[in-house]
Order: sequence, then structure tokens, then C-alpha cells
Amino acid sequence: MVDSPGRITLWGIEVFLAAADERSISAAAKRLGASPSAVSQQLTNLEGAVGATLLQRNARPIRLTPAGEIMHRRAQTILNEATQARAELAMADLSSLTRFRLGMIEDLEADVTPQLLTHMAGELKACQFLLETGASHALYDQLDARALDVIVAAELGAESDWAEVHPLMREGFVVAAPKGVIHRDGDILRQLKRMPVVQYTQRHYMGRLINSHLARQKIALTHRFEIDSYHAILALVAQGTGWSILTPLALMRARRFAHLIDVMELPFEPLTRTISLTARKDILQDMPARVAQTLRPILKTTIVEPAIAEYPFLADSLTVI
Repeated sequence: MVDSPGRITLWGIEVFLAAADERSISAAAKRLGASPSAVSQQLTNLEGAVGATLLQRNARPIRLTPAGEIMHRRAQTILNEATQARAELAMADLSSLTRFRLGMIEDLEADVTPQLLTHMAGELKACQFLLETGASHALYDQLDARALDVIVAAELGAESDWAEVHPLMREGFVVAAPKGVIHRDGDILRQLKRMPVVQYTQRHYMGRLINSHLARQKIALTHRFEIDSYHAILALVAQGTGWSILTPLALMRARRFAHLIDVMELPFEPLTRTISLTARKDILQDMPARVAQTLRPILKTTIVEPAIAEYPFLADSLTVI
């Protein structure tokens, strides 16, 4: 069925947001799983319905017009409210839930997320699952904006009265150094200070957490690299370029470097973080708690047990909660 010009539809709004965000008709079509011609038609219909040009489609990249800027501010709210309404209507019977929007930190993307989605798909037969992966702070922003229903991310330390939180796993940070470079019977911190640190980017919460922890202890380190990829960080460490401070989750995501690095406890005050499932209160009944209950054994068998088997000293700092 083709939407009639003159009507504002949710699909038209979703297409408009995708085009505005991607700045490209073809990229928006790929994101939505539609054809470029269908995207263009929806945009034409929406512009006809509101009586204004919303996008300069002849520009490269395409740009919002002044009317488009106004529409963009309202469009996300409209789409979020529609999704929220669907969730609230499904509260009486979660088996009728038709869309579930899940945000997962990138640390869990490859190993944990597929197992969780497979389990949920078996329980919610008619549900469409939308997955967003990214940094913890970005996922919290999307949950706050009602663009996601549930997120699994590192706790950021700020409590919200609108959220319910289900702690899943606690992990202590560790040192990753080039194989054989650090003598464990010597002064480890002094040895590390002789090498540059390959730093996790401070654009993300984890990088800022590490930096703040070091600053509180008045530890100054020389760094030449600030990177947001665990694989790139551990590749540099494996090549002897420097050392890094990371989490067991990071180590498990880049296992192919395990034989080229040494992993050890922090030679200063311990630092930990908690991975939790967070959702908006009173929207999905007990579903967030049930998802958390499903995740814990997956985390234990997929992350915790293999990590401790590889690095036994983690037994005291890596645990499912």
C-alpha cells in the first residue's frame, strides 16, 4: 500500500529522520532496508503533507532546510512516543510485544549479544528486534531520549529516578604489556613508566574513568596513542609499542593477541567497573529483570569462566553479580 500524499505517517517520519541523519538517500535506504526510490517518494509525500521543503536533496551531502530543522526537532519525539505507546500497550501481555529496541556496549557485541537475541526470539515469536551497539554514554543518551527500551552498558555513576538498574557483572581493570618485557618480581610500575601507554580514548567514559583514576593517585604516564579500538590497542601492545590499561572484556574481544601479551594486576589502587542492564521504570513489567536473568549465565560461560581460565588472578575481580 502506498501512503497517500497529504498524510503524515510514522513511516514517513522514520524515513525523514534516517535521511537527515545519514545525509544521503542511498545510505538512508540501506539503513531502513528500503529502495532509494521508496525513500525519495516518502520524503516527497511528507513534504507535501507539511507544505514545506524539508531537505535540500540536490546538495551533497543533503542538508536540512530551516523547515527541516524544525521538523527534525519534533520528528524524533513523535517516533519515540509512538514506540513508547506500543510498549505500554503490550504491558498486559508481553508476548504481544512487536518491537524491542536493545542497546549493547560494543564489548558484548560478538560473543554475548547473539546468544541473548536467539533466546529472546524464541520467547517473543512476533517481535522485531532492533539492536544498537555503541559506547556506554551514547547508549544512556538514547535510553534517556526513549530511542531504546533496554541497554546493557557500564554504569556511569549517575543515578536516574526514571531508570531501573539490574547489575550483571563486575570487572577489574588490568595491565596488558608486551610479552616478556615486564619482570614481575621487580617494581612493575617503574618498569611501565619507562614505556609509553597506549591509551583508550577519553572521548568515551572508560577512557575518562582510567584517566581520572590515575590523576587521583598522581600517576603521570607518557602516551603517544589514544585509540577507541581494543584490537588496535592490543595490536600495538603485542608489537611492543607500549602497554595499556584495559578490562577483561577487552581482552576477550581480542583473544588473537593473547600469546603476544602479558596480563597482570594494576600496580596501584584497583579500579573496577560494573556492567548493568538499565531500562525505564514501569514500562516493560518484569521483562528487564528477565532479560538480566538470561544474561547472567551467558556472561558467566562466555566471558567470566574463559577469562579466569586464561588469567587465574582475575578470580577475585571478575564476577557475575
